[in-house]
Amino acid sequence: MGSIFLEIGIILIATTILVLLFRFLKQPPMLAYIVSGLIMGPLVFNIIKNQEILSSFSQIGIAFLLFIVGLSLNINILREVGKVSVIAGIGQVLFTGLLGWYVGTWIGFSALESMYLGVALAFSSTIIVIKLLSDSNDLETLHGKIAVGFLLVQDAIAVFLLILLSSFNADGLGINIGITIIKGIIVCGIAFLASKLFVTNLFEKVARAPDTLFITAISWCFALATISYGLGFTLEMGAFLAGVSLASLPYSVEISNKIKPLRDFFIILFFVGIGSSVVLPNLQEQLITIIVLSLFVLVGKPLIVVIIMSILGFKSRTGVLSGVAIAQISEFSLILVAVGMQLGHVSAAVVSIVSAVGIVTIAASTYMITYNEKLFAFFSKYVKWMERKDIFEKKLSLHHESKQYDVILLGQHRIGYSILKNLIQKKERLLVVDYNPTIVKDLIAKKIPCIYGDVADPDILGELRKYKPKIVISTIHLFEDNLLVTKIFRKLGRNITLIVTASTIKKALELYADGADYVIIPHILGGEKVSSMLRSTIADKRKLKILKSKHIKELLNAEIPQQ
Repeated sequence: MGSIFLEIGIILIATTILVLLFRFLKQPPMLAYIVSGLIMGPLVFNIIKNQEILSSFSQIGIAFLLFIVGLSLNINILREVGKVSVIAGIGQVLFTGLLGWYVGTWIGFSALESMYLGVALAFSSTIIVIKLLSDSNDLETLHGKIAVGFLLVQDAIAVFLLILLSSFNADGLGINIGITIIKGIIVCGIAFLASKLFVTNLFEKVARAPDTLFITAISWCFALATISYGLGFTLEMGAFLAGVSLASLPYSVEISNKIKPLRDFFIILFFVGIGSSVVLPNLQEQLITIIVLSLFVLVGKPLIVVIIMSILGFKSRTGVLSGVAIAQISEFSLILVAVGMQLGHVSAAVVSIVSAVGIVTIAASTYMITYNEKLFAFFSKYVKWMERKDIFEKKLSLHHESKQYDVILLGQHRIGYSILKNLIQKKERLLVVDYNPTIVKDLIAKKIPCIYGDVADPDILGELRKYKPKIVISTIHLFEDNLLVTKIFRKLGRNITLIVTASTIKKALELYADGADYVIIPHILGGEKVSSMLRSTIADKRKLKILKSKHIKELLNAEIPQQ
């Protein structure tokens, strides 16, 4: 026991040091976990001895991961991005999987191993993509929503495949589909009936005590995982269904947040185990394989997405940015090949190669997503010809090509909401530009002239300049975008009024130097508003009460009027 404790202690200390280093390099923690296992495995220091203990911990981590995936299952996201993400997501997995299979057989792997390779290369990391898109404020953009839709489709396919694999025999010689379907229906039926009959009432009672909620959720996860295992399926399938059965509860987010630290601990050990299993006896031969497969993921996958998106009628920019977002392999890719090795379908060499491809593609895609606009600017001339004339983005608009707009508002969210409301009340001839398709659809429903677009897209700015507006107001928070807006529209002359936004005083001064007429600094503006309010009401409780009532009424009735 002491040696196991010491071994896990060394693993965690080494992993922590690497996570700090990778954070400095702006790389995701998952990459640090795999590299930690690689360093402490037989390839370098050979510190890890208790592989069976690590394997058991890994299985618990995967079960918790799928439990949280089930808890977070949000069908509304797929509804929001519509059939585009479903069609393109399935198409991407299908074509990437087939091409990956072909590349695998071309390299020299067996047909079954190539099938595993193709599917593993088709999946992308939900955790990493959402984190990076969130950091770059791209989650609400059209390409961000489509990329998240891709990931939901991929996660659903991955879970289905793991369920399917659980019904293979140890020799991988076939599958009893009929029995598998019946057993699957039984497990799903148990989860559904339990959720309807007693789970909802049970969690309503235990939700009042946080500790009780935590242990009850864990127990429910293990209960369904045990039933699933007893019926011949994997523990992971039961854990996933346990999460799905709780997804509709109002406490699902709280349960997920409580379990995440526990999941993270076991998942760390899973990825460390994956890294420690990397053994490259024929380094030169496998290095070429790793490079070929990594290039397939980093270049081939985005290209497949660009082609599919072009066929569906999207701009090349949307296709490239969506494709770049998924240019890495997933945690599910590693889980899939690990399960394949347990079943005897793939060799340890395949697991090692996929793990190495994971390290390369996760590291590279982090920078690709961060600098996606620059990548598009470089490759745009090579993919522009794929665009159809009736592109989808033009359908997300309500404006007249020949109409003159006196005011152009860039960004309707947050402070842009109040500005838009005021402009409509003043009956200004205005045009709204926003990169959130949900906001644009809402504006179209209200018959407010609008265009879907990102001001970082040169085509959008070129179109807006044609209207020769008198006033341009940008509530976009990104400094580079506001700098570009200022420079582009200032070329129209000094008569145009430019109002832009900055997050800091230093950036505001730079925008003033480049020709902005006024720079909104939200936190300073908000502070000035509160200070002004306090000066007139702090000594008068009655006035403050009236102000409070008025504010509540405004918030409850917050709605942009129709034009």
